[in-house]
Amino acid sequence: MILYTNGDSHTAAAECVNNHAFAEDDQRYFTMGRAPHPDNLERSWSKLLSQRLSCGLKCHAESASSNNRIIRTTRKWIEQQVKDIDRTLYIIQWSTWEREEWLIDDDYYQINASGTDDVPDSHTQKYKEYVAKVNWKKKTKEAHEDIWQFHLELDKLGAKHIFFNGNNDFSKVKDQKQWGSSYIEPYSTEHTFNAVVGARCETVSPISWHYGVDGHRVWAQYLTKYIVDNKLI
Repeated sequence: MILYTNGDSHTAAAECVNNHAFAEDDQRYFTMGRAPHPDNLERSWSKLLSQRLSCGLKCHAESASSNNRIIRTTRKWIEQQVKDIDRTLYIIQWSTWEREEWLIDDDYYQINASGTDDVPDSHTQKYKEYVAKVNWKKKTKEAHEDIWQFHLELDKLGAKHIFFNGNNDFSKVKDQKQWGSSYIEPYSTEHTFNAVVGARCETVSPISWHYGVDGHRVWAQYLTKYIVDNKLI
């Protein structure tokens, strides 16, 4: 069995055991680019869960990731590993709804509303306008529909999957869908990664959104119970 995970920094385990968000932040792993830092990944909820399930792990998470990137890279992995669909459990953590992925000169840029992203000079004005005009209600509705369509896509492929929210939720969405056990309480404010882990653990620092080993252990336990209770393996 293979456990495939994707998401943003909560799944990449940014700052879990060191202060790095990306492998390239550490000179030893510079060639790994924006992949999770190996030391953080080793203590991540993904790794802990794979050990609990006694299966192999492929983690495609990337800190600061948009949901566009998460869907794109998960699709690519499935296309490349189509023979393994039946023996793979896909667990996807969704990022904040406003984030976008921009393709500029064959490079992908992950964009959020913080106003601090680095973009080419040719897109500086576009980025300023994006930050100034983010419509959270519209972005939430779009994310809800995008994720629903991806769920239908995975169902059609026979890909067993579990979705969960990182920080944001769909509690204000009126057009609620029937997800079965494939999405952990998407319309609840109490079952996001941040809500569950934050109720039990402190972040690694007062100015960080990220959790240490204790937080990742909590989420691995939470997912294990969910998988067992819903007979997903």
